[in-house]
Amino acid sequence: MTAVKPPQHPMFNLRRSLLTIATLTLITFTFISLKSLRPTSVSSVAADAAATATSPVLRVDTAVESAEEMSEVYHSPEIFRLNYAEMERKFKVYIYPDGDPNTFYQTPRKLTGKYASEGYFFQNIRESRFRTDDPDQAHLFFIPISCHKMRGKGTSYENMTVIVKDYVEGLIAKYPYWNRTLGADHFFVTCHDVGVRATEGLPLLVKNSIRVVCSPSYNVDFIPHKDVALPQVLQPFALPAGGNDIENRTNLGFWAGHRNSKIRVVLARVWENDTELDISNNRISRAIGPLVYQKRFYNNKFCICPGGSQVNSARITDSIHYGCVPVIISDYYDLPFNDILDWRKFAVVLRERDVYELKQILKQIPDADFTRLHMNMVKIQKHFQWNTPPIKYDAFHMIMYELWLRHHVIKY
Repeated sequence: MTAVKPPQHPMFNLRRSLLTIATLTLITFTFISLKSLRPTSVSSVAADAAATATSPVLRVDTAVESAEEMSEVYHSPEIFRLNYAEMERKFKVYIYPDGDPNTFYQTPRKLTGKYASEGYFFQNIRESRFRTDDPDQAHLFFIPISCHKMRGKGTSYENMTVIVKDYVEGLIAKYPYWNRTLGADHFFVTCHDVGVRATEGLPLLVKNSIRVVCSPSYNVDFIPHKDVALPQVLQPFALPAGGNDIENRTNLGFWAGHRNSKIRVVLARVWENDTELDISNNRISRAIGPLVYQKRFYNNKFCICPGGSQVNSARITDSIHYGCVPVIISDYYDLPFNDILDWRKFAVVLRERDVYELKQILKQIPDADFTRLHMNMVKIQKHFQWNTPPIKYDAFHMIMYELWLRHHVIKY
């Protein structure tokens, strides 16, 4: 007796049709994505330039990174490329004009030293295409008060707190913009860790506004989805950039510095007498010779970057600049551009408790993996360099990109 097939339910046919459509859609989007990852043609670059010709542009850079350069070190290379282009076309920031530049406001203290990142931002924002004099066009509002300038003039922490509070409350009373979002579309920049503490007198500033800081620690008030990690860059660099020089890197690892944190004390105690790791528990004396400390970066495969008095250290960007793969040992550290760059593709990121196995961990990294880390690190050097005027993809533009991402969540 022949079995009779039961009639197919209409819902089954509908599901099969939907599955077919979904499969075809997925194939189509995959093809488009792969096609968009190819290097941009000359004609498309020209079209983009024509589209933005009506906007004031300080500098035009038609060089577009290839898919190969972007694919490995970025979490989402295509999203980054598209969002970055949109940022360059549209992003506008209003700088409050209040405050005497000869005191604590508007202009940088200097563009050198370990807090140079703050100074460069203050200068770059005025040199860039992003500044607008029309607050109604602005996506974000910059509060131009410099705690670095206060510190340079000998202002005490207590007085800094009062000055910040009075200045911001004056802006709130004078202008309508803060009250639209309770400050969510406002940001300030400070690299000196005292600058973070100086804002504590105004809880609304800490809670609501975007804080761009060099000491972004999870175990204090830093909020990763709201605040921005500012890379601490010690500029000008004493020597040229390193990289693509693996054959010269014959030593395993290097660190020299003050023992001003628990992790540095442990690092020096455990490894200072090791024959393969070059660990010094004090800074290298200039009496030994010129630029001896900086030259050590050229000879080592890995440069150890333990947190100091704060989670951050300028040694990380020194390592990147000189072509030495950074080994970051600092708990609770929200690394700069962490939501854009995949740090594990160009650095070694360890927990502080891993310091006891440091040499074993580094020696177990295969040569091929080290080569990949080194080559990827060279690709991202441009992101940790400040310039005046700023140039595409440098530290200033990466910070602006981080701010651009955050403005999208602000509603009013």
